[in-house]
Amino acid sequence: MNYMLTLVGRDQPGIVADVTRVLYEAGCQLGEASMMRLAGNFTIMLVLDCARAQGELEALLAPVAEAMGLRLHLDEVEAEQHDHPLPDARISVHGADRPGIVAEVTRALAEAGFNILDLETAVGGTEQAPIYIMIIEGQAGLGLEPLERAVERLRDNRIEVSLEPVETLVG
Repeated sequence: MNYMLTLVGRDQPGIVADVTRVLYEAGCQLGEASMMRLAGNFTIMLVLDCARAQGELEALLAPVAEAMGLRLHLDEVEAEQHDHPLPDARISVHGADRPGIVAEVTRALAEAGFNILDLETAVGGTEQAPIYIMIIEGQAGLGLEPLERAVERLRDNRIEVSLEPVETLVG
């Protein structure tokens, strides 16, 4: 069975070590993962392959989650462990932090045929003048030309946007 495990809670030492120990002892094979600290919290999103039933796996993870104050969520998923699409474009966005900036940018990119593979954000500047920063990588399904037009339109909305092709060497 393939599962998507999500854990969220206050950042503290040992989260990854304790969770992965339980998964190892349960005979699970770890796949793709994203683990990071966000605003004082730590989140794990992890695909795993495990012969155990979902309820059994949740019962094994629950004591660790409870002891560390983590919220646990486990779903059975279809996982394509070795089908990892590579980005061919990177978009960097800097603009005054305001409601709707992520929706505006991602809608324009989607309409240009861009499939987001990774999106990271940060808030910079000062409390009085916050700047929202996005770094987005993905695949330009319709090519770079429609993406360039979308980026130009975004620039008209007082957002600094740059687009660069990503050259990935595979071999």
